[in-house]
Amino acid sequence: MHGEIDAVELLNRINKGEKLNLLDVREALEFHSFNIGGSNVPLKGLSEQAESTWHDKGDEIIVICSAGLRSVTAAILLAEKGYTRVRNLTGGLLALRKLQH
Repeated sequence: MHGEIDAVELLNRINKGEKLNLLDVREALEFHSFNIGGSNVPLKGLSEQAESTWHDKGDEIIVICSAGLRSVTAAILLAEKGYTRVRNLTGGLLALRKLQH
């Protein structure tokens, strides 16, 4: 099961200094052009990475991409791999950037 997090909640948590498990599933070039931190594992390689122990399966993981479409796919994939607290950033980084301007 996966849930969602909106840009307002995520920005508030970032501004409070919370330590978040952010997983950016965009391609490396996109990530290096602009990112808000976290791990960069492009969607095409996520299945193999999810099998490793890079996160506890009970940790909250916030999955992000540009518009929130690839991250939905990633959240479903992670849930299928047994991750129980996966949240998708609704509207992706586009929604977050709108709040920051």
